Amino acid sequence: MGKLALTLEIVKCTDDMTGFVVLPRRRVAEHTFAWLMNSRRLARDYETVLASSEAVIRWSMVTWMSRRLARPRAAGRH
Repeated sequence: MGKLALTLEIVKCTDDMTGFVVLPRRRVAEHTFAWLMNSRRLARDYETVLASSEAVIRWSMVTWMSRRLARPRAAGRH
C-alpha cells in the first residue's frame, strides 16, 4: 500500500451560511479533480488494487505537470 505525505484540512460550513458560499481552497481541489478526469484511464474506476489506482493518479499528475512546465511562458509573467 502506498503512503502519501498529505495534509487534509476539513473546511466546515458554519450554521449562519445560507445559499452558495465559496469555501477556502475548494476551487483548487475541484480543478485538480477536473484535470485528473482528463486522463482517460481515470474517467472510470477500473482499478481493483489501491496501489494501481494510486500509480495511475501519480502518472496523470506527472504528465499534466510536465506539460504545464514545458509550455512557453507569456511575456511579462514570472
